[in-house]
Amino acid sequence: MTLGAFSISLNVKNIEVSKLFYETLGFTVFGGDIEKNYLIMKNGDTLIGLFQGMFDTNILTFNPGWDQDAKTLDAFNDVRDIQKKLKDQGITLSSEVDESSTGPGNIIVMDPDGNPILIDQHV
Repeated sequence: MTLGAFSISLNVKNIEVSKLFYETLGFTVFGGDIEKNYLIMKNGDTLIGLFQGMFDTNILTFNPGWDQDAKTLDAFNDVRDIQKKLKDQGITLSSEVDESSTGPGNIIVMDPDGNPILIDQHV
């Protein structure tokens, strides 16, 4: 099972301060909108999302259908197929996608330590 592009979504207290901090580590703004309190930053193939006031914890994020440059892949595992495989393996999902839908959708699964994993397909 291929989950797609990986990033970590960070719950930040002050997006301006966090942006400056990550810029000192060599990250540059790749996407998002600071006026809407979120930025996607990139350093090489490493992506981090900075989110102020959008959720309570840090989240591991995978994007089926995208490479690390947010370019659409020709072939990928659809989020509905990933959901089915996880459920078939006895994994409980915190959030599910409608199996009869197509296109964008997302699911959330918690790892054994309570860390949320968002599988968020945009295509």
